[in-house]
Amino acid sequence: MTMAMHSHSEEEVCAAGLTLYARALREGSVSEQEATPLPCLLHSGLLRPDVDDMLRLRPLAPALALPRLLRNVAEDIAQRRRAETRLAEAFEPLLSLGMGHVAPPTPAEISFLKGVDQINQSITKAMAEASHELLAIQPYNGRDRAPGLARSLGRDQALLDRGGRIRTLYQHTQRHSPAVIARYEQLNGDAEARTLDQVTKRLIVIDRTIAFVPASKDRTLALEIRQPVLVDYFALTFDLLWSMASPMYPKAVRQPTFNGITPRQRAIAGLLVEGHTDAVIANRLGLNIRTARVHIAKLAATLGSESRAQLGYLIGQSGILDQEA
Repeated sequence: MTMAMHSHSEEEVCAAGLTLYARALREGSVSEQEATPLPCLLHSGLLRPDVDDMLRLRPLAPALALPRLLRNVAEDIAQRRRAETRLAEAFEPLLSLGMGHVAPPTPAEISFLKGVDQINQSITKAMAEASHELLAIQPYNGRDRAPGLARSLGRDQALLDRGGRIRTLYQHTQRHSPAVIARYEQLNGDAEARTLDQVTKRLIVIDRTIAFVPASKDRTLALEIRQPVLVDYFALTFDLLWSMASPMYPKAVRQPTFNGITPRQRAIAGLLVEGHTDAVIANRLGLNIRTARVHIAKLAATLGSESRAQLGYLIGQSGILDQEA
């Protein structure tokens, strides 16, 4: 039976491609005709010509195939980051043009909220009117997060019950937080969560029409923003961070180590070479300073460093930061 041509990108290995690759591993090879409708297999190198029979294709060993595919993903992310930088640089001289033709935000589009009660009331009201999605960035603030999570649980569940979608970004340190775990267990896995080493300050975007951002360090002041340009910018920023984050719910993915160095230690290494102190590193990654120093000590031991200055040099020589790109 002839297989239909797939319209997916050749950079992406589809389900049909993986099925044929698995059969090639079991049987040792497949015919070239069978793989023709699935160019992703050849483009990714999962199947290669059989030197003994040019009409057959042999599979690349999975142990070699996986690192190659992961490297392709990392290169794609790096290209997107470079494209983002080029776009920002291209628009920089244009931002001042046409400002006289653009109406400034009206008072109704940006509101100042004072006090935790007023902030929560405004968020609750916006959530009650929402029907599409909630985007949230929740950085670790060093305090017990359980009360705040419990307060938002009811309004989040109501949005899910209306068919809405919830996506939340946390720091990696929150992956094992009892409060966060309890929250997603109560939401029955219907909400999505991912984690990054570092995230921005708190952000809530509702239905891509209204956003809430803190206006003070203690989060007792906030801005309620309904200005479309600003809300679109916040939503785009969230989407870019989401694409680079590691899945937590509904399915957690354990990131691989590189020469015995964990993703957490690579993140610390990047901040070390930038010259940050232990206290700054701990704050940026949502760690307490003692935990940060334990990771730094393990990193130094792995690389064979005997001093802080030598550690920075060895990090640069090891190539571990290139793996993050």
